Amino acid sequence: MKQAHIIYSGFVQGVGFRFMTQKFAEQLNLKGWVKNLSNGSVEIIVEGPESQIASLIQKLEEHFKSYIHYKEMGFSSPDGHFTDFRIVY
Repeated sequence: MKQAHIIYSGFVQGVGFRFMTQKFAEQLNLKGWVKNLSNGSVEIIVEGPESQIASLIQKLEEHFKSYIHYKEMGFSSPDGHFTDFRIVY
């Protein structure tokens, strides 16, 4: 189990990015959250098996390839306190 902290920037707000992130994460049984940042980026905290996190990233980057211009990502040990995957406002 891992926790990933991901920030996508580009034209990632107003295109359904948070909704699709939640949908893909739920399909992969991942836990965490996604939210818009005031600078126009989207931040994701996601926990689960590393292979499932990799699948989430692949799905997002395929689906939004023309909108994503930059990605920052880091891994750490999971907190284990998430019970689902949510959109945070």
